[in-house]
Amino acid sequence: METTRQKKISKLLQKDVAEILQIKLKKQGNYGLLLSITKVSVTVDFSVAKIFLSVFPSHMSKQAMGEVSKMSGRIRHEVAQRAKKQLRKVPELLFFLDDSLDYIEKIEDSLKGLDNPLRK
Repeated sequence: METTRQKKISKLLQKDVAEILQIKLKKQGNYGLLLSITKVSVTVDFSVAKIFLSVFPSHMSKQAMGEVSKMSGRIRHEVAQRAKKQLRKVPELLFFLDDSLDYIEKIEDSLKGLDNPLRK
């Protein structure tokens, strides 16, 4: 169960990291890529933040995650600059791919298609 402080820091990190990623992707010229942060969870001691990213189109997810992982140090530094009044120490940022949209799409396709397990 998350404390109120953890929730506040999660929301702060989600907002700041989303803005930073948007700026970085514009600078790199990746206009056909849509990145969204679906969830941020912070550990109890505020040392690690797990950030779940959703990538569209999904076939570019590995490339996008590689680029974001390379930039994680710079992203953390920029978050520290933005949140220096609210956070004493910025947590380590770990990025994970959120593939729940692909999972939902597979379920929908299987229910609409010929391989519907409910119709057999």
